[in-house]
Amino acid sequence: MTTTPGSNVIGDLGVSPIAVTAVTGFGLALDGTGTFATTSGSSNVVGSVYGASLTASTPAYLTAAVGDMGIAYLDAAGRVNPDFVDRFTGNLEGQTLARGLYKWNGNVAFINSVTFSGSPTDIWILQIAGSFVVGSGASVVLEGGALAENIFWQVAGLVDIGTNAHLEGTFLVFTMMAFNTGAA
Repeated sequence: MTTTPGSNVIGDLGVSPIAVTAVTGFGLALDGTGTFATTSGSSNVVGSVYGASLTASTPAYLTAAVGDMGIAYLDAAGRVNPDFVDRFTGNLEGQTLARGLYKWNGNVAFINSVTFSGSPTDIWILQIAGSFVVGSGASVVLEGGALAENIFWQVAGLVDIGTNAHLEGTFLVFTMMAFNTGAA
């Protein structure tokens, strides 16, 4: 997990089975107990940062979390009978996505905005076999009551979030997620 100064993550993040030093660019400082880290002097992460190299029960919790994430990743990736295949040929720029299961066999990107429109109970699962690239200043827009916690991005490749971009949803990423300056 890497970032440049000014990026924001709302919630906790963790890496395992690697050390917390694999989380770079966030300006981490260990807490007094050595069980988690926070961002020192900035609000890059509104939450705690965990790594397998930390003390106490942190490695065991991360092993369980990685297992849970793996189960969620495989569940999302293993969904069959998608509602949409290679929709917009992976170019989500300016598009509005209704609820459903989306599958892309390659890369997906947008440079300004993509909108999720639906009710608070609608679910979106986005299976991306390639990489996911978000342009600088781009944003995800939620309409009609759509909720971020109901959007699942399952990405096999790299996720690259552009400068000052703002995303919504849960990210299940197999390879790497990079936050550029001001990304949230």
